[in-house]
Amino acid sequence: MRRTPGWKLVTALAAAAMAASACHEPGASSATSPSSPSSSKPASPTPTPTPTPTEVALVKKMSTAEKVGQLFMPTIPGSTPSAGAALVKRYHLGGVIYFPLNLHTPRQTAELSNGLQKAALKNGGVPLVISTDEEQGPVSRLPYVTRFPSNKLLASTKDPDEDTRLAAKVTGEELMAVGINQDNAPDADVNINPHNPVIGVRSFGANPSKVAHLDGVAIDAYRATGVAVVAKHFPGHGDTATDSHTGLPIINHTKAQWERIDAPPFKAAIDHHADVIMTAHIVVPGLEKSRLPATMSKTVLTGLLRGKLGYQGVIITDSLQMTGATIKFGPEEAAVRAVVAGADMLLMPRSLGRAYNAVLAAVKSGRISRSRLDDAVTRIIRMKNERGMFHPYVSVAKAGRVIGSKAHRAAARKVAADVRAGA
Repeated sequence: MRRTPGWKLVTALAAAAMAASACHEPGASSATSPSSPSSSKPASPTPTPTPTPTEVALVKKMSTAEKVGQLFMPTIPGSTPSAGAALVKRYHLGGVIYFPLNLHTPRQTAELSNGLQKAALKNGGVPLVISTDEEQGPVSRLPYVTRFPSNKLLASTKDPDEDTRLAAKVTGEELMAVGINQDNAPDADVNINPHNPVIGVRSFGANPSKVAHLDGVAIDAYRATGVAVVAKHFPGHGDTATDSHTGLPIINHTKAQWERIDAPPFKAAIDHHADVIMTAHIVVPGLEKSRLPATMSKTVLTGLLRGKLGYQGVIITDSLQMTGATIKFGPEEAAVRAVVAGADMLLMPRSLGRAYNAVLAAVKSGRISRSRLDDAVTRIIRMKNERGMFHPYVSVAKAGRVIGSKAHRAAARKVAADVRAGA
C-alpha cells in the first residue's frame, strides 16, 4: 500500500521553513539593496549539514516509490497544470523544469506553478522544485523577464560586481514571483577554448579567479531573493570544442590543470552555499582513469565533489536527453549509473517512465542501496526545507507587478549603460 507523509510532518516543515528562512517576497527589499556594495565573501565556511528530526521523519515515512520519484526532474507538457499534474502525481516527482513552451505570461506561469504544487501537496505530498535555465544572455527561457546581457558581458562592464549582482537579484525576484524556485544558473565554467560551441559567453570568462569571484557575487544575489542556485557544469565544461548535447567531450586536463583552471569557481560556489551543483556529461581522463562520463563517475561525484571539495548540497545531472549522457549507456542505464555515482536528482530523462522504473528496480535489487537512496532524498528534502519551498504558492495577481517593475527596468538600464561604458 502506498504510504504518504502525514500532514503534521509537512506542516512542521513549513513552520520550520517560515521560522528559519531568510527568504522574502519577490520585489521586497533585501539585505543587498540596489545601492549597497556587493561582496564575494561568504558569511561563513560551508558547514556539514545535519537533517532535522522532522526531515528525517518525513523521509522515513515515504514509500520506496515516493523516494525514487523525488530524484526526478522532467519536462512537462503544455502550459496548463492538468497534464503536468498527472505526471507529478503518478511518479511522485521531486521537481519539474520549465521551457518556453510552458511559459507565456507572468499570470499564466504563476497559475501553472500553483497548480503543479497543489498536485504535489495533495494527499500529504512534498512540494516541487520548479526550475528553469534562466541564465540571461543567450540562454533565456522566460519570454517576459527583464533582460540582462550574458555573463561574459557582465564581466566586462565598468562595474562588473554590481552589474552581476543586479542582474542576479532582478532575475531571482522575477522567477520567484511566478513560482520558479530554482534557477539553473550561474554558469561556473572557465571558458578557455575559443571554439567552445556550448559555453562561450555563458561563462564569466577565461580567468579562473575572475570567474570564481563573479560566480560568488551572483550566487549571493540569487540566494538573497529566495531562489535556489545551481552552479554548473562540474567538473568544468570550459575547454572543449565538442557540444555535449550532440557528443561526448573529452577534456585532457591533468589533475593539476583542473585544480588551477576548472576547480576555483566550484570551490567558490561551495563557499557561497550553492544549493545545487550540476554535473557535466564530459570525460576528464585526468580525473577518471576509466574514462566514464563525469555524470556516471563515482570517482568524480562522490570522491572529488563530495570528498575532496566537501560539497554537501544536492547534485543534479545535466539533461539526460543529451548525447553525452547516453552515448556510452542507454537512457535507463545512464539514470541508474548516475544515482550510483552520487547524483541526487536526474534532470530530463529521455523517457520518464522507463527511467523511473529502472531506478526503482535498481533499488529493489540492491544495485542502488537503500542508504544511497535515503541520502539523496534527505538532501533534496533538506534543500526544499531550507529554501522555504514548503510555502510554495505565489500570488497570481502580484506576478505581473513584479515582472518588469520600475526598479527592475532601472536596473536593466544601469547595466546596459555600464556595458556601453566598458566596451
